Amino acid sequence: MKRLIVLALAASALLATGCGLFGGSNGLGSGNNRTYVFNKLPRTEAELAALPQADMTDPYAVAALALVALTNYEDNNGECIKMLNYLKGPESVSGYDVQFLRDRLQGKQYKIWSFFLGATPGNNYTPNTPYKITVSSNPYSFQTENWATLYVTSGGADNARPIKLRKKPSTGQWFLNEILCLGDIRLPAAEDKWR
Repeated sequence: MKRLIVLALAASALLATGCGLFGGSNGLGSGNNRTYVFNKLPRTEAELAALPQADMTDPYAVAALALVALTNYEDNNGECIKMLNYLKGPESVSGYDVQFLRDRLQGKQYKIWSFFLGATPGNNYTPNTPYKITVSSNPYSFQTENWATLYVTSGGADNARPIKLRKKPSTGQWFLNEILCLGDIRLPAAEDKWR
């Protein structure tokens, strides 16, 4: 009996952490995986806004576009911030957000590439082309009205990581709220002195 209780508690903990274990369902909030394919990554806010996924009605697509925007961080920081502002809708990137991105990404652009299909430490986080990002939900993702916590998986981490979004009820659009997926991951092979 004790063992069953421990197993039930462990299963509950896994559900609550959103480890990306739930897939294949069709309903929002009951566990879902969606993969987005990009033949070419946008380099400007205008190019991002022209993508079919940029109508902001699909929260999963908005989460994927946040990572797509961040691929510009190192090469064109100003344009990256403009793209993130587009995804944030009625809000804008704050000074805190700018500092947060600098702390997490400066010299570590590989973190962003790690979320694309095929990118692993062994290949220095080089993604497959066309570029693909899978975004997932779990039963708790849409628990709070007009808010969503979706998950993306890094090739250099064991657990899926969150991106928070907020819905604007008057338009039905979803906007980026917080990028919470940028913690440290395994080093690329070229930078790993213990490899």
